[in-house]
Amino acid sequence: MPAAFLATLLAALLPLLAATVLTAPAAAARENARDAARDSAREKAVPTATLTEVTGFGTNPSNLRMYLYVPESVKPNPAVVVAVHWCTGSGPDMYNGTEYDTLADQYGFIVLYPSVTRSSKCFDVSSPQALRRGGGSDPVGIKSMIDWVTRTYDADTGRVFATGISSGAMMTNVLLGDYPDVFAAGAAFSGVPFACFATTDGSEWNSNCSGGTVTHTPKEWGDLVRNAYPGYSGPRPRMQIWHGTEDDVLRYPNFGEQIKQWTNVQGVSQTPTTTDSPQSGWTRTRYGGTGDQAPVEAISLQGVGHNLYAHGMASRVLTFFGLDKPGPGPQPQPGACKVAAAVNAWNTGLTASVTITNTGTTTVSGWKLGFTLPAGQTVTGGWGATYTPSSGSVTAANVSYNGTIAPGASVSIGYQAAHGGNSAAPAAFTLNGTVCATG
Repeated sequence: MPAAFLATLLAALLPLLAATVLTAPAAAARENARDAARDSAREKAVPTATLTEVTGFGTNPSNLRMYLYVPESVKPNPAVVVAVHWCTGSGPDMYNGTEYDTLADQYGFIVLYPSVTRSSKCFDVSSPQALRRGGGSDPVGIKSMIDWVTRTYDADTGRVFATGISSGAMMTNVLLGDYPDVFAAGAAFSGVPFACFATTDGSEWNSNCSGGTVTHTPKEWGDLVRNAYPGYSGPRPRMQIWHGTEDDVLRYPNFGEQIKQWTNVQGVSQTPTTTDSPQSGWTRTRYGGTGDQAPVEAISLQGVGHNLYAHGMASRVLTFFGLDKPGPGPQPQPGACKVAAAVNAWNTGLTASVTITNTGTTTVSGWKLGFTLPAGQTVTGGWGATYTPSSGSVTAANVSYNGTIAPGASVSIGYQAAHGGNSAAPAAFTLNGTVCATG
């Protein structure tokens, strides 16, 4: 082999060898840093199968305490249930008085129990700070707790839920209003609507609200929620509402006002899609869908007072949350849907017709269709669904008359959009988080 050729070959190889020598340690360092971060998170993890207090979890303007229950059978990327106590109660009281820990043992999610330290032991659901996103007070502390859990356990940020009793039910309404991007759903036992308890004089108590005399139109109630996070246009959490007709602490009219509020927030009709009686003395109404994960579900308990929570109700909460079955979300399961989209375009605008078909074997009750608009397109109107936001990654949510799709059945929706030259239809769709076939 000529010497000149060997010299040329060596000259070409030397830079490659140097790059390899330099790159390998850098890649190894990055991997070591990731391992160290994971190890650090694991070191912070609490003992399993026991209620444990966590300190130093983050911003905590109202000095809340944080208690956590992690089951031995905790799943990878677990769901998180925030269980909020009543006035005069505490996180440990909520742990001992409900069965979320034993259900966590069964289904592998994590339970977070916030605990009030102020003398009343009631959550702040009335101050201006509590009723806006990031405003301060208890909601900010609870959000810090959630962030700690999701970091430490790599929890599924799409499956964070809130439930509470009395003051905790009111806080559940507040959390879903302040942080709609954090919570997938909530369940409120004997509560009041978001902002019903609002005061400006520093008082924790609002007698007009507790007495059931604060009423608004659905839109007025909905605007109070929307104003807590101005500009937010993404999906809103589903809500399950429980109330006794003889509640003498937070009067029964608050039940109807919550229904008005959350149906408006969800953009569904106040006329129930279904009404049944799952248990003697109970009347259950569902709005915007007929299945277990309807946008709004309300259970009225005839002749029952304020302390309505009883053993077995938590299981019904998990059904509403979708945590009592395998998999992270509601039906359909993967491969159980198909979407066809056709576009009719002109110079600066278009109309799109979209057909959603349930190709699975289980009825879809309450649906959200996700898709990404091509660059330059903006939704200007639509039919058959509510569309948010108007550009980018869009969610089309069912309206009151088409929330159920039986196996083999289809729903047709559509929208108008302005475009800047690209008038194509979306290329991919998901139904309740499941990727759909197209064509």
